[in-house]
Amino acid sequence: MRNKSLFISAVLLAALVLGACSPTIRADAAPPVRTLSVNGTGRSFPSPDIAYIYIGVHTEEETAAEAVESNNAQTQQVIAALEDAGVAANDIRTTNFSIWPNQQYNPEGQPTGTRYVVDNSVFVTVRELDSLGDLLDSAIGAGANSINSIQFDVAEKDEALKQAREEAVKDAQEQAQELAAAAGMSLGEVQSISFYDSAPIPYMDSFGKGGGGGAAVESAVPIQPGQLTLTVTVSISYEIK
Repeated sequence: MRNKSLFISAVLLAALVLGACSPTIRADAAPPVRTLSVNGTGRSFPSPDIAYIYIGVHTEEETAAEAVESNNAQTQQVIAALEDAGVAANDIRTTNFSIWPNQQYNPEGQPTGTRYVVDNSVFVTVRELDSLGDLLDSAIGAGANSINSIQFDVAEKDEALKQAREEAVKDAQEQAQELAAAAGMSLGEVQSISFYDSAPIPYMDSFGKGGGGGAAVESAVPIQPGQLTLTVTVSISYEIK
């Protein structure tokens, strides 16, 4: 039995020695893939069909209670005017209500008393751009004295963005082909692709700000939405041969 164990141990030892002495077979590493990376740009120019605007009421009174009461009444009139002009209730959203004391001073810099200031602003979505000028006129007439940041947008951007992306990819392909040809190479498969959408929105600040007769005069100015520019940037990496 002992001789049998010694025989098995000798066989295992021989196998280990032969394994250590045998040459190692290694596969050659694959050559690195050479790539060419380019950026392409595409643009589309849709016409706006929706607008966003902040409309507010600013009041100042001798007491906080008077300032709040005056502001509430004036704001309700503005909201009623907006709804009468065709704005749906769910397209009017309060974004700010604030009240604070405003210390008054005489020309010599001495405090003379305190007035209380209340600001109430609503964010309004306007879906009928043809009526935007009249809507602003109605809001100002109802008591709005702070109108800011008219922003124009496109409710459905999918088709415009699709067009811009297609142009961006085409632009990237043309650049890659030109560069590869200039270097005496040809393009292979796409290795990676990424994109970034950018949709800057034109806006007009402080329309009618200040209230009173001056605001009424400004409301006669027509609103021009113009065109939006939707920009797509595509980054593509190609294999080159």
